[in-house]
Amino acid sequence: MQQSNWLKWLSSDARHFQILSQFTFLFYGILFLGWDQDWLNYTAAFAGTVGIQALFIKTGFAQNHSFKSAIITALGLCLLLKTNSPIIFFFAGALAIAQKFAIRINGKHLWNPANFGIIIAIILSGNAWVSPGQWGNQAVFVLISSVAAWNVLSRVGRMDTGIIFLLSLAIFEYFRTVVYLEWGHEVWLHKMTSGSILLFSFFMITDPMSTPLNKKARIIWTVSVAFLSFYLTNFYFINASVQWVLFALTPFTPLIDKLAKASQFNWHHSIQPLFIFKKQTNESTN
Repeated sequence: MQQSNWLKWLSSDARHFQILSQFTFLFYGILFLGWDQDWLNYTAAFAGTVGIQALFIKTGFAQNHSFKSAIITALGLCLLLKTNSPIIFFFAGALAIAQKFAIRINGKHLWNPANFGIIIAIILSGNAWVSPGQWGNQAVFVLISSVAAWNVLSRVGRMDTGIIFLLSLAIFEYFRTVVYLEWGHEVWLHKMTSGSILLFSFFMITDPMSTPLNKKARIIWTVSVAFLSFYLTNFYFINASVQWVLFALTPFTPLIDKLAKASQFNWHHSIQPLFIFKKQTNESTN
């Protein structure tokens, strides 16, 4: 019975799976990929996100369950942002959360919080970066990412976004790498199994609060992100181009939502339980 209650709670909100998945990725990086155990940086990221979220909850601008989103943002920073300064981590987290409440249009914030924190940290500090190579190209990571993404995205209506982004990027990269440059398929596969690309595809570009609501419009928007990322990476050699493109394009989401109408997303009302439980009755003996 206790196990059923735990599973029921876990399946009640897709953010629970996302938090569990991101914690798994973080410990995978530390234990198996040889990451430095930057606990001070990780603590600073959580202090910034959770602390500012608590402030907005206390002042009545958010509800208690929004702590989950702050934890997701902190984990996103821990997984993707690299810097030698805990202060940068703190302010990246604090600004990531603050912008959700400071800049809103039609009830939606403009940027994915982790994406905003990463880009602002890079721009303002000059001592922050994204390291795509830290993930390697491990088949285990691809499997874990895919399973975690399925659990989360299939329940928030954004599975199409992650898959279309990866497929589009894969097609663009295939024609340049294999067809045009005549390099081996292993080079193309190496590009497409980068851990940072998979994390971006499954847990950042799929953010339901900063992506277009209309499905057709979202598909066009997603392909645009993939093409611009491909172009900037291959022709201008911009590191972490996916992060920069997402940061540049998400402010157009309110305009897209206005032109292509669709119902607003709600974390609770839009999610169907992954596990189905029968309501307990007094006749139950289990």
